[in-house]
Amino acid sequence: MAMITISRQFGSGGDEIAIRICEAAGYRMFDKQIIARSAAEAGLSDEEVVDYSDENYKVKGFLDRLTGRQRPLAQVRIWKENTAGVRVPEDLQLTEEHALSLVQKAIQVASHEGHFVIVGRGGQVLLKDFPGALHIRVEAPIEQRILRLRTQGVLGEIQDADSVAIRRAYQDLIETRDTASAAYLRRYYGIDWADPTLYHLVVNTARLYLDLAADLIIEMARKIQPIQPEKESA
Repeated sequence: MAMITISRQFGSGGDEIAIRICEAAGYRMFDKQIIARSAAEAGLSDEEVVDYSDENYKVKGFLDRLTGRQRPLAQVRIWKENTAGVRVPEDLQLTEEHALSLVQKAIQVASHEGHFVIVGRGGQVLLKDFPGALHIRVEAPIEQRILRLRTQGVLGEIQDADSVAIRRAYQDLIETRDTASAAYLRRYYGIDWADPTLYHLVVNTARLYLDLAADLIIEMARKIQPIQPEKESA
């Protein structure tokens, strides 16, 4: 079965569809533990792994955009061998670009293992030309997304607020998250995340139940043959 990448509007149900695919078809979710493998090769511990994705991307300020300055995400310690062969610690600042490269490397490794669902993280670009990948876009009207997020209690209990204020709070959250995701993909990959030509299928969860959407994606994935490893010549 194919690799599956899912790009989704915030609150559209894309994450829930990914979970249903994993439960129904035995897929694995691409997560921080997968990224930890790449990080280990770079000398980072599990505690120092930063899953730098569109979910936690913040749009850079004007000064950062003007100067092209890299913002540190974390201060981490790696271990390297010195000229005498002794392992010694070295402190460094983990920048956005460092963290992004770990995610990219981990996705490439996962693509050859197969049976992963990659939610966000630019999977539709990194695996654009990968024959064994199925790219999905999940969308929904704003009102349905607000209703879903309110049902899930994403913002918790909003005290002393009328229905108009509550709706506005959820709409602001949706706009903030969608803007960050779009900016992440535009900045690092130069794409418009809503471009339908990037995907095999665009799912509108106002028209298709989540379970049915997951079943449809699984059926499509079964018809896409992953790359078979080349056999060594005798």
